[in-house]
Amino acid sequence: MRIRGRRHEEPEAPAPRREAYDEVVTAVLVGAGRIEPYQLDALRVGAPESPLAVEVVRSGLLTDRELTALIANHYGCGVVDFRMVDPTPEAVALLSREQARELQVVPLEITGETVAVALLDPSPEHVALVSAAIGHPVAPCMASRRTLTQALDTEYKATHEVGAHVEAFEARDLVRREALAEGAQVNEDAPVVQVVQKVITQGLRDRASDIHIEPAGARVRVRFRIDGALVDVLDLPGSIGPALVSRLKILGGMNIVERRRPQDGQISMNVEGREVDIRVATTSVVGGEKIVLRLLDKSRPLFQLSQLGMPDDTADRFRRLVHQPYGMIVCAGPTGGGKTTTLYASLSELDTVERNIMTIEDPVEYTFDSINQIQINEQAGITFAGGLKSILRQDPDVILVGEIRDVDTARIAVQSALTGHMVLSSVHATEAVSALYRLLDMGIEAFLVASSVSAVMAQRLVRRSCTNCLEPYQPTAEERAFLASVGGEDPVEGFVRGAGCHFCAHTGFLDRIGVYELLAVTDEVREQIVDRVPQDEMRKLARSQGMRTLQEQGARLVAEGLTTPAEVMRSIYVAGV
Repeated sequence: MRIRGRRHEEPEAPAPRREAYDEVVTAVLVGAGRIEPYQLDALRVGAPESPLAVEVVRSGLLTDRELTALIANHYGCGVVDFRMVDPTPEAVALLSREQARELQVVPLEITGETVAVALLDPSPEHVALVSAAIGHPVAPCMASRRTLTQALDTEYKATHEVGAHVEAFEARDLVRREALAEGAQVNEDAPVVQVVQKVITQGLRDRASDIHIEPAGARVRVRFRIDGALVDVLDLPGSIGPALVSRLKILGGMNIVERRRPQDGQISMNVEGREVDIRVATTSVVGGEKIVLRLLDKSRPLFQLSQLGMPDDTADRFRRLVHQPYGMIVCAGPTGGGKTTTLYASLSELDTVERNIMTIEDPVEYTFDSINQIQINEQAGITFAGGLKSILRQDPDVILVGEIRDVDTARIAVQSALTGHMVLSSVHATEAVSALYRLLDMGIEAFLVASSVSAVMAQRLVRRSCTNCLEPYQPTAEERAFLASVGGEDPVEGFVRGAGCHFCAHTGFLDRIGVYELLAVTDEVREQIVDRVPQDEMRKLARSQGMRTLQEQGARLVAEGLTTPAEVMRSIYVAGV
């Protein structure tokens, strides 16, 4: 068996033979003296439709790992750790995706005539069902519900079925393909429809923020942006490219005949029980049209300020600034840097019945029942500048402007902050000081910027080292030089990085954490804004007043063992700073 390991999600399907399995869980836990019968009865009454094992873990009475060990011991079988085990493709192919999910089992390895399997229910009755489905004797090992669900999502990817749909597509005659490329109506079982559906489904499972579909010679390359980095996912024949673009244009309400000009559209769909909004952008490139899908999962939780990963002192200072009665707070950073998440966390901090909060965004990424949100629609004449003017007639207390893109929007936002409103917004800039100068470069007078802006929060997202496969290593000379240049310290227990495992798709990274640079606009900073001093002088003043740069904050994460110097350099290094 190959020793390796990848990622997670909450279980979705109850274990098979639920009633019988619940009885086993009851007998094991009560017999071991870990839980009183009345506690289990209360759990059953509170969630009668949910598997008992799920409720035991959710209630905190036992951890998933403890419950798994008790049941495995009861049946005399081992426990599989998917952080270390990588199922072989030959074993996984013994069951279809539907069979594996129905039986809640993942085949691990074939040894002679016996197949090692990981499952939730190791009872003899269930093992017999698994053996009959596989067609071989099985050696059962128990897995925790969380890790087995991860393994099912990883080993039985939706994109595995794309090959059959592509073959079916290519089997169509030339006339049918051309009609499809021109946008002819397609039924929901058509191969190209299924390919689009499978790609989007797997993108959501893999936590992708964007899906890139791009012509590459005689092929079409599909890539996912996961944790800020693009990874290759599929390589499709070039003949299916125009049909994929046409299908997505139809879904996004775009002009399928226009192939030369860039177009934007939006798709709303339900994927595996999750409401998803998808922003679609096309552009003409050599070889065809490239299309990018931005996935906005509406079921994902909203973060509070305390959950963003800011250092405690930065979070406390930022919270005080957000609670000011008026002024303007600007979030700065590149696209995909987490600015919108920070702005919404700030809104959730301010969302009370006493305040009238209004937003204007493109698009509305999160929805609040208690907040009035306006969606940009340039075709209908709703622009940032025009929408912001209408908001000012709605008696607002707090205004969120999704992005300041032009001088008109910037001027109205600044004037709103000066006339007693709290304004939250974002701009594209490399760091906090340059964000102030970006407003000045737009043509806003220096004294207006100095009077209106209360703070600038520059930020980036860096990938976290996967905690499931950490290993010690020695950084390169370049990495050490970078840390030395920003005053970084070596981790107390030595440098570590993810070696690559099943949970992190062998990348060494899993999820991301924010890096923040908070510039509070003090009286001294205001004077320098009005005088338009060089940016270097402004940065020196801000650092003397306690601002820690993005590079210094990144070095702090390295010292805490949360990421690597190479990842900090990749994500937030700014030349000359």
